[in-house]
Amino acid sequence: MAKIVIIGAGSGFGSRLSLDILSRELLNDSTIALCDINEERLTQVHDYVNRAIDGHGLPGKCIASTDREELLPGADFVVTAVSIGGAAYWGEPYASEINIPKKYGINQTVADTVGVGGVFRYLRTAHEHLSFCKSMEKHCPDALMLNYTNPMAMLTWMHSIGSSIQNVGLCHSVQGTTKKLANGIDVPYEDVSYLVAGINHQAWILKFNRDGEDLYPRIFKAVDTHPSFKDDLVRVEMMKQFGYFVTESTRHNSEYLPYFQRTQELRDIYNLPERDPVYMELPEGRKRSWMKDTGITDDDTEAEVPKLQASHEYASSIVEAKITGVPFVFNGNVMNNGSITNLPDECCVEVPCMIDREGIHPCYVGELPPQCAALNMTNIAVQELSVKAAMEKNKEAAFHACALDPLTASVVSLPDIRKMFEELWEAEGDRLSYFDA
Repeated sequence: MAKIVIIGAGSGFGSRLSLDILSRELLNDSTIALCDINEERLTQVHDYVNRAIDGHGLPGKCIASTDREELLPGADFVVTAVSIGGAAYWGEPYASEINIPKKYGINQTVADTVGVGGVFRYLRTAHEHLSFCKSMEKHCPDALMLNYTNPMAMLTWMHSIGSSIQNVGLCHSVQGTTKKLANGIDVPYEDVSYLVAGINHQAWILKFNRDGEDLYPRIFKAVDTHPSFKDDLVRVEMMKQFGYFVTESTRHNSEYLPYFQRTQELRDIYNLPERDPVYMELPEGRKRSWMKDTGITDDDTEAEVPKLQASHEYASSIVEAKITGVPFVFNGNVMNNGSITNLPDECCVEVPCMIDREGIHPCYVGELPPQCAALNMTNIAVQELSVKAAMEKNKEAAFHACALDPLTASVVSLPDIRKMFEELWEAEGDRLSYFDA
């Protein structure tokens, strides 16, 4: 019987991953321990998961607390899916992280992983996330951390050099992208095999095959005609120019690059609308978004039993493989250490990994195509400086991270980047007070 602690259980991941775990016969006797500082949402998710356990007659149990120190002792796995300093995509500080750069001409379509918004999200998240690791070192030093919090690469990098905890960063962009490609060429997903490697949200589909047949020629034909690709103009353009399709979405990828957001004309061509963090200020908007993420609605009653249907998230498969010893292969975010030979050993990469009872084993990939590695490197530099900033409490390194961001540098002069940086730093306020500790 496993004990799985979910920190940030009031997010969409709390209910989703809990049902994933309960849907597996070998895991449905687990103890799921939910933790969140939002008591109202924690209670709703706790009730929802217990309704699934009771309704399906499962042997597992679900407990909840706002205090992680109470839940961590004896944990085998710790899932982290949190937003630190404010809600993930509405209100402050997210609104400032969108609107201040916008004053300087920077359009951010997501602002949670890279760019100026991603850097400041990391800076306000890093200190608390590292404290999660320290709590694990104290209460469950052998547990495996499964992190879903963004910015994924920066946090995984920090976890790996700042603590002794086993950890891996998890994202659903590889599953989502490969399914999209299979659908776009009308090939059943279960028939394809693939090799994907790079960095989080910018990993490259290096191979996409069916029974030994290279399916890339079909992808190149389909992108101009199949409806699956009509709203994915950035990734289609990148494949045409650099030879490989990339993970995540057009919105995310446009922020990793200097090519698509520089002018309104380009944004119109590639269908990249501005991010509006204001509409979610309304309580009904926030509630609708939360219900969509969690699956919990106003119509839920105690008589309704949640369906046990596994999602595409990797977490429950990883838990099962670690407990049973039956290997499972997935794409994870880990320190490179030679997996990709033309990226730095000490950076965070997203590569195929195998997990079994002994832990996570990143796979050897070799060299990326040089153009792909070069594009990755422009963002690895930003990630490295961001991690340095938080770990060393070095404000100037944080500025350098922003100044080297490809999108920012394509739009804003260095003196204005400095002004923007100082304005953002002031807006974050006490969220960055650990720099002065």
